[in-house]
Amino acid sequence: MTSIALEGIRLSKNFGGLNAIENVSFAVRAGSLSALIGPNGAGKTTLFNMVTNVFPASSGEIWFFGKNLARLAPHQIAVSGLIRTFQSARVFPGMTALENVIAGAYIHLRSNILSQMLWSARSRREERRLVAKAEALLDMVGLAAFRDVAATELPMGGQKLLEIMRALMAKPRMLLLDEPAAGLNDSETAELAALLVAIRDSGVTILVVEHNMSLVMGIADDVIVMDAGTIMTSGAPSEIQRDPRVIEAYIGGKSGVTHA
Repeated sequence: MTSIALEGIRLSKNFGGLNAIENVSFAVRAGSLSALIGPNGAGKTTLFNMVTNVFPASSGEIWFFGKNLARLAPHQIAVSGLIRTFQSARVFPGMTALENVIAGAYIHLRSNILSQMLWSARSRREERRLVAKAEALLDMVGLAAFRDVAATELPMGGQKLLEIMRALMAKPRMLLLDEPAAGLNDSETAELAALLVAIRDSGVTILVVEHNMSLVMGIADDVIVMDAGTIMTSGAPSEIQRDPRVIEAYIGGKSGVTHA
């Protein structure tokens, strides 16, 4: 029986009487690369915020590998292995590319503050381990040459990759990626696609919000379609592409075949 990594049950979110999310239920299979698509305003990012408890659900339940996330703070959810990124690349200014990647590991640091202040042997060993891992991740995505460059000086594609590498430093069981291909050119998008498949194949479950339909249909195992705060349908990419409602609303709409 296939296990479920993330499950939402009858989720709703109200903002001042407005129903942004209404009675939404979904499931993401463990080890899958799933996509959440829909037009602007469909509620995709709001759903991400609910899952990570940035916006607590007005009603319903969210389960992550059998754990109820309802009463956990966002940082506790991150420690449990559910890590997210945001629509616009968020790199830390004043820090190098390497330092940005290492920052992702802070939630799992073993050395306490006093040990770090005194620069103990344990702290030195831990830093060497983190630097080595961060350098390996930068090398994996072709950013090794930018190791000591200010993260804000990297092009948008580089910053997007940097954010994903920082997320991997946090030892995720699952990644929530919010529009990782936004602002990328065709070559960068192809590199991103290969990276996401590699991360999935390493055992990390992925749920990605994305508008690039070509990317989604090329790499996703499952697709969830949202519209107006509800789930329209879900299934394999081939099923979604044949669904008349999806064809009418997204593929056959003004945005053309490459966007959701």
